[in-house]
Amino acid sequence: MDTEINVLALVKGEERFIFLFDDHNRDETLRQLARFAADPELDFSWYDAAMLSRKIRDAVPTEDDLLASEDFDSLSIEDFH
Repeated sequence: MDTEINVLALVKGEERFIFLFDDHNRDETLRQLARFAADPELDFSWYDAAMLSRKIRDAVPTEDDLLASEDFDSLSIEDFH
């Protein structure tokens, strides 16, 4: 059985963040992004975590992600008045 491994990398200054994930450890990878963002010793911001989270969700979508995307797609500017 072949498992597809996704690779996501971020280079910030001297630090390199490389994440390897598949369908089964997607959620743990998302949690790791939050742990890195909360660590003041790393040059890894909440913005970095948000951007990489989006890439992970795009690479390995779950049914919940697809439903949320459909909900956002149906919004219009009038929904915010």
